Amino acid sequence: MVIDAGHGGKDSGTSGSVAREKDIALKIALELGKTINKYLKDVKVIYTRDDDTFVPLEKRAQIANKNGADLFISIHCNSLPKDTPDRKKQSIYGTETYIMGMHTSEANFDVAKRENAVILMEDGNKETYEGFDPNSPESYILFSLYQSAYLENSLRIADKIEHQFKDRVKRKSRGVRQAGFWVLYRTSMPSVLVETGYLSNKNEEKYLNDAYGQTLIASGLFRAFRDYKNEIESTIN
Repeated sequence: MVIDAGHGGKDSGTSGSVAREKDIALKIALELGKTINKYLKDVKVIYTRDDDTFVPLEKRAQIANKNGADLFISIHCNSLPKDTPDRKKQSIYGTETYIMGMHTSEANFDVAKRENAVILMEDGNKETYEGFDPNSPESYILFSLYQSAYLENSLRIADKIEHQFKDRVKRKSRGVRQAGFWVLYRTSMPSVLVETGYLSNKNEEKYLNDAYGQTLIASGLFRAFRDYKNEIESTIN
């Protein structure tokens, strides 16, 4: 299993009043990996980063592909644009789990653009990403041609993650969604991108920036993965 802590290094991701996405994502990722190592001895955990390092999107996918991973989970935090009225910022919160697909709403497209924007920080990005522009709707046409053999299992783990967040962790689930994330597009296995909450919401930022909240989020991810693993293995058997 490859656990991908979003952003890192020069790429802080989004931020709240005090918290940064890259820091929260890393802490949840490490906690998830530690729990898997403790309770699921037959699972090999690989991190795309385990410290505050900048890792290009393409390399994150390469790490998963090179190691023949059975599952890829990318961990992030969400946020509304800075010019959003404060009243709206405080009314929108909750978790979202994305699978690869074409965004059917402007909100999903905005999330994809924000998470793909790190491409523009990378040297030689036009060559590496074949001219892909994360801000251009036309660039996402290639995603509409992408037929994933792993879509069914990606949806399976995504459903389990949101179920755990809602029923066990007691977070507001905003559901499973589809959008064009480059890192999911390039991984050759079931893969999901998890938005653990909105840093633009003061209460949710406080929760996500707290060690206890991070542990609860990681425990929800762990239980979802454990149930997914048991289900896949029983089907194979």
